[in-house]
Amino acid sequence: MKKVVSVSLGSSKRDHKVIANMAGQEFEISRLGTDGDYGRALSMIGELDGNVDAIGLGGIDVYLYVGKTRYAINDGLKLMQAAKKTPVVDGSGLKNTLERETVYYLRKNTGLLPSGCKVLMVSAVDRFGMAEALIELGCDVTFGDLIFTTGIPYPIKSVVELADIARKILPEMVKMPFHMLYPTGAKQDSQDEDKVQKFGHYYHESEVIAGDYHLVKRYMPGGLNGQLVITNTTTREDLLFLKNRGVGVLVTTTPELEGRSFGTNVMEAVMLVLLGKAWEDIKPEDYLALIDRLNMKPRVLEL
Repeated sequence: MKKVVSVSLGSSKRDHKVIANMAGQEFEISRLGTDGDYGRALSMIGELDGNVDAIGLGGIDVYLYVGKTRYAINDGLKLMQAAKKTPVVDGSGLKNTLERETVYYLRKNTGLLPSGCKVLMVSAVDRFGMAEALIELGCDVTFGDLIFTTGIPYPIKSVVELADIARKILPEMVKMPFHMLYPTGAKQDSQDEDKVQKFGHYYHESEVIAGDYHLVKRYMPGGLNGQLVITNTTTREDLLFLKNRGVGVLVTTTPELEGRSFGTNVMEAVMLVLLGKAWEDIKPEDYLALIDRLNMKPRVLEL
């Protein structure tokens, strides 16, 4: 049996372990939260190194992609480099393929993403593949990267503008401690009430809300009117939260395994093991072929 572990800077309340069969291979898949303790995450990766088949990094990115430009987050790189034997992935390769395919699947097989529909992406730099696909299919997309990360009330309306802004600010932002950029630990269990009050109208004005679940949740107001949410890493408790906020349909880009959808970092770690390649040698077509082989389709759930 292969073992895959996600070491997350998120809350340990979301820990989960499953046994799953993927393409005929048995996997023990687990998620271990460190409650925002970066030093503990470093130590945990060191302890797992050489004792598991692959490690995923949860609650943090290593690489952000905007167009063909890749930006490396310092804190993420340090975690990745803490393992000397076991390969470590952050899910960015799978985001660029699986999440594009999710958008295409919804357009082809459902009526949930009609051309011209208003979409709020709470952050696009960590899901550029999804962002490009939404624009490609003619959706009216608002990118909330500046709104929800920096508090600047400036909606970005094109990937060209997003890339231009990213080139100007990301080289410095990736040097910052990651907890200043993204909710970690206990922050994942709470909302930023100030930003909910200031910027909740972007949710109300949208038909579709897309992006990282912890960001979607952190800024989501109540009183929504049946909006579609496209995200992942949701638990049963998260489904109740979304329903109580007025969300109508949930789509998760990764499959449900015993009551929750794991993050792309976990599924990418599983794919790494199945492909038997070094992470840097895996190409988008490798992911796409394996996605097809696993018959991996998004989960569509009416709330």
